[in-house]
Amino acid sequence: QVQLVESGGGLVQAGASLRLSCTASGLNFNAYTYAMAWFRQTPGKEREIVSSIRWNIGTTFYADSVKGRFIISKDNAKKTVYLQMNSLTPEDTGVYYCAAQRVGAGEYDIWGQGTQVTVSS
Repeated sequence: QVQLVESGGGLVQAGASLRLSCTASGLNFNAYTYAMAWFRQTPGKEREIVSSIRWNIGTTFYADSVKGRFIISKDNAKKTVYLQMNSLTPEDTGVYYCAAQRVGAGEYDIWGQGTQVTVSS
């Protein structure tokens, strides 16, 4: 069974930090290569990609809005991807989703349930 489970969200004040975690199960990392990503969804906005990481090589991507503030990383043994979020602002508020893409599939088609991040001013 393929499953992604996120955790680490919460309510913080502007300027604070949070670390999100996403643990994967059922993905065959031994046979295939994956990209893992964090998306966020806020009412009134379209879902957007925040950051991604290539599982095998570690290449990363960041949305312009989070560059210099967020850091994505992974733990191969734990099959977990992290998103360290620093200097949070109210604009970072939203539901953060973990997603996985098997390289070559063309889109992120494996999703977690999401974790709420709320930043107050």
